[in-house]
Amino acid sequence: MTAKRTGFWRRHRALKWALGVTLLALIALGVGVSVALHNAEPILRAAIVEGLEQHFHARVELDSFHVSLVDGLRAEGKGLRIWPPPQVQGINAPGTNAASEPGTPTRPLIQIAEFRFHTPLRYKLGEPVKISVVELKGLDIDVPPKTHFAHRPSPEQAGKSGTSLLRFEIENITCNGANLTLETDKPGKLPLEFAIAHIKLTHVRPDKPMQFDAELTNPRPAGKILTSGSMGPWSVEDPGETPVAGSYRFEHADLSVFKGIAGILQSTGKYEGVLRDLVVDGQTDTPDFRLTSFGTTLPLHTEFHAHVDGTNGDTWLQPVNATLGQSHFTAEGEVVGVQPGTTSHGTATPGGHEIALYVKVNGGRMEDFLRLASKNGTALLTGTLALKAKLEILPGPAPVDQRMKLNGSFTLEDAQFTNTKIQSEVGALSLRGQGLPKEARLGEGADVRSAMQSDFTMAFAVITLSDLEYTVPGAEIDLQGTYGVNSGLLSFTGNAKTEAKISEMVGGWKGALLKPADRFFEKDGAGTEVPIHVEGTREEPVFGIDLGRMRHTHPQNPGPQVPGQDTPGQSK
Repeated sequence: MTAKRTGFWRRHRALKWALGVTLLALIALGVGVSVALHNAEPILRAAIVEGLEQHFHARVELDSFHVSLVDGLRAEGKGLRIWPPPQVQGINAPGTNAASEPGTPTRPLIQIAEFRFHTPLRYKLGEPVKISVVELKGLDIDVPPKTHFAHRPSPEQAGKSGTSLLRFEIENITCNGANLTLETDKPGKLPLEFAIAHIKLTHVRPDKPMQFDAELTNPRPAGKILTSGSMGPWSVEDPGETPVAGSYRFEHADLSVFKGIAGILQSTGKYEGVLRDLVVDGQTDTPDFRLTSFGTTLPLHTEFHAHVDGTNGDTWLQPVNATLGQSHFTAEGEVVGVQPGTTSHGTATPGGHEIALYVKVNGGRMEDFLRLASKNGTALLTGTLALKAKLEILPGPAPVDQRMKLNGSFTLEDAQFTNTKIQSEVGALSLRGQGLPKEARLGEGADVRSAMQSDFTMAFAVITLSDLEYTVPGAEIDLQGTYGVNSGLLSFTGNAKTEAKISEMVGGWKGALLKPADRFFEKDGAGTEVPIHVEGTREEPVFGIDLGRMRHTHPQNPGPQVPGQDTPGQSK
């Protein structure tokens, strides 16, 4: 039996050698793979760090890096940091440490908590290693202000070139959980921060624009922003000057986070510029805009052109074209961020955004604006409104109407009261003022149109009218006073003037009896002038003659009781 076996191997020596060579080759391959794997990590690590240093002209740190050659090349790293270049001497900005060494950055330009990629084991000398997707986790980009980059690359940086034997070409980058911070060196301003839930970059090239799709989370009002566009090429000398252009969609933004107003806003638009300086064109729709104190909803649509300072979010609106209900108006101005502080009297002031706008209404409908301040959706007045005003809204936790300031003027034409009783009394005033008491008693004149104009201010939800002029055919009423936006309280005093004399206003035998009193109420030899007051509420105004002021202004007072002394309306 042994002789037979020996004869077999002697007869098949070639097979014996083939098996031996194969075994040795497998052993050598295993050793080679082990050696290659051991050497691949530092080689790839060095290639990644060197490539990033050459591109960003900056120091690059990588805490850990591991490679696997099973099923292609798999790599993952942790703690990647790319530092901004040293700052120009003599200028310090956020993110630098002036105490240790002037201009030394204390925060990385880019830091990545984790990254990983996979690529087939194919490599040709002189050609880049192509990576289909790089996955990132925990990406933070902190762009220093422009003054930080007021320098030229050092000779060592400028002299570096892409001489590495191993280069990478990346097609796509995906990341979940990223933050972009644009620092500012402007006094009293806060940096602008973006929380990015997800972003995907495609066609990634160092010297060409890359495409992006991203989902951002807006903190206030809370909502989701979907945006896509192009960015780049990345500006190594100053990342804040990196070009960007795209479109956005802002969905389900709940305005009730701003005390005093409510509604669900949606916005779409486009933007272009650089990271630090953007021009935005867009529109917003809030179909259920309302003041929370009243609850009546009106559709609000706006179209805007804005210039945005990307370092702090300050926005200049140039202009906003808005439509509330059926009324069109425009606004121009700014929305700027302010830091918390104290006044000269030691009062603490909250931080936030301060709004300053110039508002203009031409041909608006008064009822659209008054319905917002109505709990039942019915406006007190209708008419054609023209208004010019400066609007300021200060930051703070108080409701919007308590923080809002207005200073301007308005005119109202073709006005009518929606309350039938009040409108009838206005008609009677007009007819009596023209010397037509008979028509007034018959109820004619209910369709009379009136007009008013005044300068006004508003603070703490109280409107002050300094020179309100209310006119109807035959009469003019001049008033000064206040109106509570939330309470509806009226407090006005002034004078009522009519074309007709008081006897002509009353008519009949009573009018004849009053002829001797005409001279006590005449103004410049004709007509009637009496001091009046208006009190009560917007729903139930109370009109009356101010007898106390009559005694002051008319030395020959006809007496405390004058027939027909009350102006149309309720007496007090």
